[in-house]
Amino acid sequence: MTCTRCLLQRCLCAEIPTIATRTRVVIVRHYSEIHRSSNSGRLAHLALPNSEIIDHGGFGGLAKLPPLDGAWLLFPEGEPMTAMPADRPPPTMLVALDATWSQARRMFRKLAGLRGLPILRLPEPARPLPARMREAPSPDRVSTIEAIAGALRLVEGSESAEPLEALFALAVQRAAQSGRNIVK
Repeated sequence: MTCTRCLLQRCLCAEIPTIATRTRVVIVRHYSEIHRSSNSGRLAHLALPNSEIIDHGGFGGLAKLPPLDGAWLLFPEGEPMTAMPADRPPPTMLVALDATWSQARRMFRKLAGLRGLPILRLPEPARPLPARMREAPSPDRVSTIEAIAGALRLVEGSESAEPLEALFALAVQRAAQSGRNIVK
């Protein structure tokens, strides 16, 4: 039976950590992701009390974004960051688009509130990516939870990132134990 909270057949709700962050995380989720068990943005939200999910598309129309003062957008555009720039204050909010890659590009174009935000592009992973629940269009593309973890590592340090990465690894493991095909 599928858990109605984490949407996995082998529930991992009891093992979801609570990760306190200074940085608010806003996850703009494409409506087609709402009921997908492979949706990692939901898992990030369940672990991050200082986060919210805003749905985009479908009958709800365009996402209604909160005020984005101090926000940076996680997006694979521009120069990758390996450290926060010393000449700019760190973000107080991170906005992550939770969708397939083609949907995320369309969301970026349609949501006017995102234009003009500083973009935080993560560096390409230094190691081979772990197993995942979906195929990525290229090796440098990661899931929503991995992107949030990478951004929090840059902004706040490893203590916020590592529990999210461990949660994603556990979700992939549970999905594989349920007979789901895992991408390696």
